[in-house]
Formats: sequence, C-alpha cells, structure tokens
Amino acid sequence: MAKPLSAETMAIVKGTAPALHQHGVALTTRMYERLFRDEGIKALFDEAAHVSGEQPKRLAAAILAFAQNVDKLDVLKPASERIAERHVARRIKPEHYPAVADALLPAGHKARAAPEEPVCSWWRGIVERRLSATTCCAGCSACGP
Repeated sequence: MAKPLSAETMAIVKGTAPALHQHGVALTTRMYERLFRDEGIKALFDEAAHVSGEQPKRLAAAILAFAQNVDKLDVLKPASERIAERHVARRIKPEHYPAVADALLPAGHKARAAPEEPVCSWWRGIVERRLSATTCCAGCSACGP
C-alpha cells in the first residue's frame, strides 16, 4: 500500500488545479507525443481515441479531478475503477508507469502547467507510486491485491 500523502503534498497538489484546468489538455497531448516514441507502449493505447483527441482529454480530466480531490479520494473511486478496468483490458502493467512519469514531467514544463520543483515531486510520486499501485491497476492480477 502506498504511503499516505502529507498535508503539505496535498496542498501542493490542490494548488496545481488552476494550471491543470487551463493547460491540462496541452500537457497530456505533449505527454502522449513523448510517450508514443516507444512503439511498444503506443501499441497499448486505443489509436482512434488518441487521434480524435479523446485520450489526452480523458487523462487531463483525470489528473485535474485528482488534483481537486486529493484530500477526498473516495470521490474518485468510481472513475478509478473504470480506469483500472480499462488499463487491465489494455494490458497496462506497473512497469509501464515510470515511462508515463518520464513523459509527463517534461511535458508539464513544456505546457507550463507544472513549473515548480515541488510539483515535479508530486507528479513523479503520484504517477509512479500511487497511481500504479492503487488507482490504475487496483486488484488486477499483475499488481496483486
């Protein structure tokens, strides 16, 4: 189980919500450009959803919802379960999440949505630990209970 986030980290996360609201789709669009340099990872995604722009919009909405509700994660449970089901169906595994973090962090700087060092810390921590361990693969056979 992931270590709970500190009150300070939760405040930092919540503080990114306005920038994520304004720049989230630009951030996730840039992230996917970087992520899809790896053809193996690109093959895990629904090409039509990416081409239509739905995939970046969905991820931006999920990240924003997390930032807005980091102090009340139970609100996100239904959406998290849908994400988990989709990731299991697409065969996304915990070892894929560091690549997402590596694509997301520089994209955040490029999109000007995450310019400060504390924000980088939460992005990496959330993407690599919390999301991979609890939100995206909760209960799947690859991640365990």
